[in-house]
Amino acid sequence: MALTKLERRKRIKMRIRKKLHGTAELPRLAVYRSNKQIYVQVVDDLNRVTLLSASSKEKDIAANTTIKKTEQAKLVGKLLASKCKGKGIEKVVFDRSGYKYHGRVKSLADAAREGGLKF
Repeated sequence: MALTKLERRKRIKMRIRKKLHGTAELPRLAVYRSNKQIYVQVVDDLNRVTLLSASSKEKDIAANTTIKKTEQAKLVGKLLASKCKGKGIEKVVFDRSGYKYHGRVKSLADAAREGGLKF
């Protein structure tokens, strides 16, 4: 029986998530990628709390409608890194949520690393 694209991604996501756990000292950086937007959350799984989030829908990023989606992801990564520095978060565990480490996910991760986050 063939899996749909969403079922396949869900299986991959669960395989990744059983190995990754975020704590208050080392939170999990979770990525969600839709067709038009990209969203990122920094999560403490032990306390079940989202510490902070960033997305391509934020005012300064959404106002620039002429840029490509990979460029949007870079801006979100830089914004996330600056927000993390403001909260005192330096290290995170990267959770790609079943997406390939390629394209928008990779550009977001690289920009977050350039901004000072350590994976």
